Amino acid sequence: MTNSVKPIIAQTITHAVIPVAGFGTRMLPLSKSIPKELLPLGNRPAIHYVVEEAIAAGIKHIVLVGHAQKSAIENYFDINSELDSQLRAKGKEGLADSLNWLPDDVSVSMIRQGKPLGLGHAVLSARPIIGDNNFAVLLPDVVLNPFTTDMTQDNLAFMLSEFAKSAHSQILVSEVADNDIHKYGIAKLKSVSDIKSNLADGNASFAVAGFVEKPSLAEAPSNLAVVGRYVFSHRIFDYLADTKPSVGGEIQLTDAIDALISTEGVNVTTMVGDSFDAGDMTSYMRAFIYFAERQLSQQ
Repeated sequence: MTNSVKPIIAQTITHAVIPVAGFGTRMLPLSKSIPKELLPLGNRPAIHYVVEEAIAAGIKHIVLVGHAQKSAIENYFDINSELDSQLRAKGKEGLADSLNWLPDDVSVSMIRQGKPLGLGHAVLSARPIIGDNNFAVLLPDVVLNPFTTDMTQDNLAFMLSEFAKSAHSQILVSEVADNDIHKYGIAKLKSVSDIKSNLADGNASFAVAGFVEKPSLAEAPSNLAVVGRYVFSHRIFDYLADTKPSVGGEIQLTDAIDALISTEGVNVTTMVGDSFDAGDMTSYMRAFIYFAERQLSQQ
């Protein structure tokens, strides 16, 4: 890293990175031969909702970071010409159209992570495609509720808007119960008054001092947990490239975020609505039932 830091230009963000290289050990045996991202929530794979969320917020280029055993995810977003032809030959144009649902102006690319060196390394692996563009990161294990009807604004769209205003990277957070704090990265705020003054019915964005990874309740600096949505300045790549492996021999995204906080400032964005952990067996089963019931009720 150089000592001179140029201002970040908050141009419109059109790129999103979705890391899909994990083996999904929490979802075994379901994930033994099927990528966990393709396990269904109702009548669609979990990653379908994540990509829909990105597109709804204005993202035009999805970058999947995977490995050799995850090619089925890339295939899901591609057009199966033989299947398409057979469906149309049988007069099932509507079904064929529903399978080829990506808008014409949206593209999906896949790049391989190479070595399993953690989330930070997965994000860094997207650099050859992202380049000097600012970008969003969406974790596929986290599915935001698409059936929420009282949202004042889409969470990711709000984060992109806030980045355009301030050029501060944004990290989505949500309040969690005391007995769940040890499961998450927890936000450390610049002022404890930020919690009460900024938590409201709608989204809010305010400065964060750092994050504590999976603290005990006694050590937790707040009850605001990282949800799995980020909007980053492209400078995060520089910090990731300089980050040394730490816990588990992995390159930690939180280490690079701390460096970004010290030079540019980073905000947390409070989430509206609720989310599901599609990478944990118990939460996944509950989410599947919820999605299936909502979809059946809409038929």
